[in-house]
Amino acid sequence: MEARFREVAGRRPPLPGGGRTRERWALLADLGGEDLALARLCEGHFDALAILAELGGPEPPPGSLWAVWAAAPGATRVEGGRMHGVKPYCSGAAVCTHALVTAGPDLYVVRGGKPVPGTWPATGMAASDSRDVRFDGAPAERLGPYVDRPGFHHGGVGVAAVWYGGARAVARRMIGVTDPHARAHLGAADVALRAARAALDGAADEIDADPLDHGKGGALRALRVRAQVADAASLALDRTGRALGAGPLSHDAEHGRRAADLAVYIRQHHAERDLAALGERVTGEDW
Repeated sequence: MEARFREVAGRRPPLPGGGRTRERWALLADLGGEDLALARLCEGHFDALAILAELGGPEPPPGSLWAVWAAAPGATRVEGGRMHGVKPYCSGAAVCTHALVTAGPDLYVVRGGKPVPGTWPATGMAASDSRDVRFDGAPAERLGPYVDRPGFHHGGVGVAAVWYGGARAVARRMIGVTDPHARAHLGAADVALRAARAALDGAADEIDADPLDHGKGGALRALRVRAQVADAASLALDRTGRALGAGPLSHDAEHGRRAADLAVYIRQHHAERDLAALGERVTGEDW
């Protein structure tokens, strides 16, 4: 996993909003289809590079592996240019050389965190190594705001591209089924996944047309696309299981791992909480 992560991290995909956002998300989707834990690490690395470019941060050193650790912003604090506290859900805890870490509303460039043993006893997404990381006075350089910038919403849609790639790979396990009921499940997955892809493509085009989010539609767009792709991924998991039964989940290691990984990964979508946030933004002019 680490060797493959290093290989993929050496690429420089197009930045979101630069006119080739579809290409960026196609790469993320393909990585999601290859291995969702790998894709999680690569998505974090590529997102960090995009944030550094957006906020005018330092040039990443050759061979460096970056992450964005932004869960629970209040879990860490910065005093005198040094970070303290324990940050949860730090994917790539042991392998990443640099991280953009939230403390309050801001992002900091940090090195020197220590993974906390035993804090990622996961089955799904186990290989993402998303352990807690402890910071005991690690040097922290303020980069800028995390949420209050256009790229925050662009990156949120990029995560959905990974979900889509994983869901597509799960559903492909149904291709070639002969049972008519199984074919019906494949058809339902096809409808959902095609709609999810169209939503991602449409969002990419909108971002390229307004990369700085002057129209102020970035948050609404991200909430819509993430909800649509998360629903499609849930449907793909359910329909594939109903079509094929327990056999592939218990005897096909790659498929079983992918299904378990996807079930965990899409929980980055906060279900009704995110739908409520979407509902707050919807107006009668939106339909």
